[in-house]
Amino acid sequence: MKNILITGGAGFIGSHLVRWMLNKYPEYTIINLDKLTYAGNLENLRDIEHLPNYRFIKGDIVDAGFIQGLFADIAFDGIIHLAAESHVDRSIANPIEFVMTNVVGTVNLLNAAKHQWKDNYTDKLFYHVSTDEVYGSLGETGIFTETTPYDPHSPYSASKASSDHFVRAYADTYGLPVVLSNCSNNYGPYQFPEKLLPLAINNILHSKPIPVYGKGENIRDWLWVIDHARAIDLIYHEGKRGETYNIGGFNEWKNIDLIYALCSIMDNKLGRPEGTSRGLITFVKDRAGHDLRYAIDAGKLNRELGWEPSLQFEEGLAKTVDWYLENTEWMEHVTSGNYQNYYQQQYANR
Repeated sequence: MKNILITGGAGFIGSHLVRWMLNKYPEYTIINLDKLTYAGNLENLRDIEHLPNYRFIKGDIVDAGFIQGLFADIAFDGIIHLAAESHVDRSIANPIEFVMTNVVGTVNLLNAAKHQWKDNYTDKLFYHVSTDEVYGSLGETGIFTETTPYDPHSPYSASKASSDHFVRAYADTYGLPVVLSNCSNNYGPYQFPEKLLPLAINNILHSKPIPVYGKGENIRDWLWVIDHARAIDLIYHEGKRGETYNIGGFNEWKNIDLIYALCSIMDNKLGRPEGTSRGLITFVKDRAGHDLRYAIDAGKLNRELGWEPSLQFEEGLAKTVDWYLENTEWMEHVTSGNYQNYYQQQYANR
């Protein structure tokens, strides 16, 4: 039996990882720690919350006293740290919140792990999940590798870069067993609709404008979220301690081309004339400091651990659209804020 702490497990990526680990490793106890901010949604986990090896704890990683108490109560064998503020626009509006959660929160967890494990690191691991945005912006050529120098351009990416440095510093200074991964843009079910794809899907469904920054020329590499969960599982169990692994989908798309593809799929699924959804595209003022292009080289992960994406992007995009169209109640709860009542209904009196 192992106790695995997953922070941010009610979020988009975290909920997929929690589900994946619970179903694959029934001998593990998965403890999901989440603050349940706007992006944390326990409705994402309705289908697995009854499992005997699952436990949810509401709490804030910024609260050092709370974290110390949690680690005093539960002996953790591993920590997979996903809890983070992650939306660039929000970081521009309120950078301090990103510093607190992404930097201070990470250091609180590192301190708690170091204290609990007390240099007895056998079969212990602190896994820190990061982003490709720490590497900065690429031009028309080039690709991010694990040795690409950090060059963050937004408060969000700067806070994640800082947390990455602290994780490596604890490994070097205290010998803490760590592994890191940096991923590209994720997409799939349960994503909060401030992100491009679920926002566009919801707006098309309701015939509302689809906002696209600038001219839509920014390029991103897209990763199916379940493939990300598969990669994290593989790195956690087979990755080399102290190493970094880039996780990407080998799927570079200009934002505008992505939206065009989405519009075609939506018109087809909704039985609307081809081109209807394109008429909703609205170009808006570009984001401050908007990075032009991200591209991940996931070759190391493939060579050393045998991971590769399971879906081509077109197939994954169609699956994503199908999920949102089949789960309109989930989207309505999220956009109305009603999802935040689920904790009170299901957990508050336990």
